[in-house]
Amino acid sequence: MWEWPRVSKSIAQVLDLQNDPEIIAKYEEYHRNVWPEVIDALKGIGIERMEIFRIGNHLFMYCTVPDNFDPRLDFQSYTSSKRAEEWNDLMSTFQQKVPEAEESDWWTPMSLAFDSKWFE
Repeated sequence: MWEWPRVSKSIAQVLDLQNDPEIIAKYEEYHRNVWPEVIDALKGIGIERMEIFRIGNHLFMYCTVPDNFDPRLDFQSYTSSKRAEEWNDLMSTFQQKVPEAEESDWWTPMSLAFDSKWFE
């Protein structure tokens, strides 16, 4: 069966919050009121959609991005926006790396373990 070429892909990353209920509540409050410049900066690097899920102090970020999106390069260019850099600096005060993170990682990339599309 013929399909349209795929023009976007998904990426998944994990990060932890500090395990403190007040910090977690503050982090979620900020994310209910994200600064408009942050959204503009995300769109500016090609993020089509970003969702962050939480259980306990664990965060899972799922993004839809263009096929040519390179997380290591494009996320760095996101912080060329002064306001986005300020946001990241603020958010990092609530966060901590997961144990599996490489030294250069903050948000740690996840590999795809399963996709139901593989079986279509």
